[in-house]
Amino acid sequence: MRMERLVVPLLSLLALGWAVAQTMAGVLFERELTRAIADLQARGELLIYRTDVDNGWLASRGVLHVSPLLDDSWHLDIPYRARHGIFDTDLDGNLQPHFEGDQEKISGGQAPQWKARYHMLSSTFDGALELPPIELRQQRRSLEMRGGRVAFRGGFGDWQVRARLEAVRLMEGKRRFEGGPFILESRYAYTQDAYHFTQHDSLRLSNLRWIQPDLTLAGDEVTLTSLTTLDESELRIHSELDLGQIYAAGEVLLTGKASVELSRIKADALRALLNQLRNQTTTPEGISAQQLADNLRWLMQDSPRLDILEVDIESPMLGASLIGSGVMVFDTRGLDGLDPLALPTNAERARWLRQVDGDFLWRSAPPVVALWLGLPLGTRDLQFDMVRGQLRVNGRPLPEVLHWRQ
Repeated sequence: MRMERLVVPLLSLLALGWAVAQTMAGVLFERELTRAIADLQARGELLIYRTDVDNGWLASRGVLHVSPLLDDSWHLDIPYRARHGIFDTDLDGNLQPHFEGDQEKISGGQAPQWKARYHMLSSTFDGALELPPIELRQQRRSLEMRGGRVAFRGGFGDWQVRARLEAVRLMEGKRRFEGGPFILESRYAYTQDAYHFTQHDSLRLSNLRWIQPDLTLAGDEVTLTSLTTLDESELRIHSELDLGQIYAAGEVLLTGKASVELSRIKADALRALLNQLRNQTTTPEGISAQQLADNLRWLMQDSPRLDILEVDIESPMLGASLIGSGVMVFDTRGLDGLDPLALPTNAERARWLRQVDGDFLWRSAPPVVALWLGLPLGTRDLQFDMVRGQLRVNGRPLPEVLHWRQ
């Protein structure tokens, strides 16, 4: 009898513990999902929000809406279902892409499916998206993707993504670009509200071909890596390109590497600009043209700098090479008199170009290049200097025939 008296309280305690754990699982899942959406949106490229949210005890559901902040040509609807367990929550859903204009999607009627899991004890997610074959058409252009997979994992402050597209073909009339597989690996680490962040990206493009009636180019593997950092004072982007080997008519046309770094983009101005752009998309009054222009000028206040750290590209087919380095700097004197919103006009572009100073040293240039530039045939090193938008080579103005139109 004594044991029987303990059974009911014990079962009641277990049921209560299970109910509390189940409730906590749903609450923690909702908290982490809300925080992840807010932090990813704070990065600045995307507008993300939810509708039709139903937070249940055993299960939750809703629809995520994703669109680019500065473009309305596409958006994604992502319905999700979440089944809460004591320690994990299982999620699944699909992707419903939408495109503006007369684009048509052909994918056999099957929407891309995804599955994920939220681990309560570590507050992390992991999952994968399976991409079916898809074809997009717009007038004479078409894009075909022959399936792929996107895997992701992470949690607050640290996300990793690995995407693989098996084959891609882009066609326009008689021109065609194709290749595959394409592999993207990315890691994004950030602080609260993405106030500071670092993102590493690596994109590998294999088996490339560009085909048109009078030209065929092929590449074995092209790799592009980048490191983007936003700290207290500036945004910096360091990028490296490895061409592998590019072939034409069975010979190596190009091979080599290049690396550049963009820096001194004012961090506070970038954060304020992104906040203004988000407000423009979410509030009826938006922002004024004057506010936008002021913030764009603020963005340039620390004299943005582009370092061409290294260029080492050879053309065995042509017997030529491009080896050198250089820098370009934006001069902020007279910045208040510039109008970034008028840049589409030739006159305003010329005014901005006059703010650019820089230099580039081309080492061991082919003799024929010196001949084109009106320099002695034996000239091997070419020093290009830009002062207030005017380009000179080895102290001489460029030949008139090489001047660009302003």
